[in-house]
Amino acid sequence: MIKLPINKKGLSLVELIVTVTVLSILASVILPSAQMTGKRMKDLELRRDLRIMRTAIDEFKKNADKMPIPPTKYGYPKTLEDLVEGVEFGDAAKAVKKKFLRRIPVDPLNSSLKDGKPQWGMRSYTDKPDSSIWGGDDVFDVYSLSEGIAIDGTKYKDW
Repeated sequence: MIKLPINKKGLSLVELIVTVTVLSILASVILPSAQMTGKRMKDLELRRDLRIMRTAIDEFKKNADKMPIPPTKYGYPKTLEDLVEGVEFGDAAKAVKKKFLRRIPVDPLNSSLKDGKPQWGMRSYTDKPDSSIWGGDDVFDVYSLSEGIAIDGTKYKDW
């Protein structure tokens, strides 16, 4: 009796089904985790951008308070662009142009641009704390225009 060699190079149907099942379970665990990581990164970026702009506004106010004649009525910048372009502090003889930001950051959750500039919600010194309409006098505070909800359940525009 002659025995023929058995070719065992292929996979059985059961092995393929088990492999696909294991990969599906792994993918179903990893995909939501990756999505949450992306959202968390955007949240962190928004918090950082708000902190940077608010710090720049506060530095502007500190410099304005040191001047005998502040550059604006309440000592806050008229626009966010003033933080980038700079404002002259001091009298005409010793005027020093100070800049507080290199650029206005783009809101990671609301990347709309107007005239090529990032859009942020702004409040002036005379606006109510929860106002959604900018009075236009100066920039006292900034906030995101995103209508989304953060991981912690708060609205981005309330940060």
